[in-house]
Amino acid sequence: MGLILDSSVLITAERQGQNARQMLAAISGATGTTEIAISVVTLIELAHGAARADTPQRKAARHQFIQELLTALPIHPITVAVALRTGQIDGENQAKGVRLPLSDLLIGITAVELDYGAL
Repeated sequence: MGLILDSSVLITAERQGQNARQMLAAISGATGTTEIAISVVTLIELAHGAARADTPQRKAARHQFIQELLTALPIHPITVAVALRTGQIDGENQAKGVRLPLSDLLIGITAVELDYGAL
């Protein structure tokens, strides 16, 4: 079993001034030997946030955070199985009037398809 980190966990750590290694050490301390990974969708969201940074220093810090994640964590792609399951769940939910952000659904379904938890 592993753990897929949601963007919100990473963004919170970055905003609190933690670098990626500090954040990962804290999570590893709490989860033990569980593999920690991210979805490629999380990487997209982090790159988006870096591009929108309001100062050159914040932009550089966010890019550094992303680089540290790239060397420290596996990044899982959107597979055909993830795409199909996400589309099915999104369609079923919208038919009931429930809308979930597609990015959150993709991250969550990536975890489900890998038999991982999500944080």
